[in-house]
Amino acid sequence: MFEIGFSELLLVGLVALLVFGPERLPGAARLAGLWIGRLKRSFQSVKQEVERELGADEVRRQLHNEQILQMERELQQSQQLPPALAAEPPAGAADATADSASPAATSEVPPVRPA
Repeated sequence: MFEIGFSELLLVGLVALLVFGPERLPGAARLAGLWIGRLKRSFQSVKQEVERELGADEVRRQLHNEQILQMERELQQSQQLPPALAAEPPAGAADATADSASPAATSEVPPVRPA
C-alpha cells in the first residue's frame, strides 16, 4: 500500500525524537499505536458491515431471480397443456368455489311466471 523505506522511517523517528524528546517519545509512540489500532478496527468493522449488506442484497437478488424463473416455468407448462386442460381450474379450486357459492351468486335464473 505505502512504499516507505528504512530511510523514511529513520527520518520520521529522528524528527519525532527532536520534537517530543527522549522522555515523552515512548508514550507518544504508544499513544500513536493505540490510535492506529483503533482506526484499523473501525475501518475493518465498517468494511465487514458493507460486505454483509452487499451479501444480503445478493441473496435478495437471487431469490427474486428464482421467483421469476419459477413463474416462467409455470407459464411454459400452462402453455404446453392441451386447451381443454388449460381452461379447467385445478380440482381443489373447483370444490372451493362450489362450497362458497351462494344461491344468489349462481347463474341459475328462476322461471318467470306470467302475470
